[in-house]
Formats: sequence, C-alpha cells, structure tokens
Amino acid sequence: MSQVQISNRMRSVRREHTTPELVVRRLLHRMGLRFRLHTKALPGSPDIVLPKRKTAVFVHGCFWHRHPGCRYASTPKSRQEFWLLKFAANVERDGRKTRELRELGWRVIVVWECETKDIASLEARLRSEFSVPPALQDGAEY
Repeated sequence: MSQVQISNRMRSVRREHTTPELVVRRLLHRMGLRFRLHTKALPGSPDIVLPKRKTAVFVHGCFWHRHPGCRYASTPKSRQEFWLLKFAANVERDGRKTRELRELGWRVIVVWECETKDIASLEARLRSEFSVPPALQDGAEY
C-alpha cells in the first residue's frame, strides 16, 4: 500500500462505537446490566461505565494497545521507531488511567478485541466478573 492509502486507513479507525465495543455492550445489556458510555468525567474516558457497580470497562484494540502475545498486536514494517514510540505511549497512558481510576475506588476491566471473537467465552468471563448467573434454559428471565 502507498503512504496515502495507509494514512487514509489509519484515519478511518474509530475511537468510539467500534465493533468490539458493540459486542461487549450487547452482552452486558443481555445480562441485564445497565451502563453509561464514554464518561468524560472519569480518567481515560472508559468505553463503558457501570455506575452502580463502580466499574469501568475498557475495550482495547489489540494492535493499538499492544495485547501481550496476541497475533493482532503486530508492528508495521515502515516507520518502526514512530510506531514503537506511539505504542509505548498508549500502554503507558492505559496504565496511568487505570491507576487513577483505582485510586478513585473504581474497578477496572479490560476486554481485548480478540476476546470479542469468541462470544461464548467472553460472555462467561463477563458473567463471572459481574456475578451474573447464566440465562435460564427455558427462556425465563432471572
């Protein structure tokens, strides 16, 4: 790809309402949890905020936030110095915002983009994180 094509692709990456974020939101809503989105009043402006549970959920892209050991966390071959500095700054900021939230008494959950590809596993994780029982088999509400 040319530099212009790469630049256009990177510019088109959204910050909010991404596909992985929508997957997590649908699961939380299906589990009966209610939340707020992108609360600017909190450090890091978490993607999903559950005020009653004082929990902030970040849905991180594996590429941008450097998911350790993930195949999606590749490094571009061109301008590697630029990218490595950018990724390091992202990771440092993520850690700082997580610490700030915890110091304010918030629980922080990070969901990685690659986790949203296996819905059943992600749902099980979220149910355990929030102590929500599995849905009843006969379709009844809990």
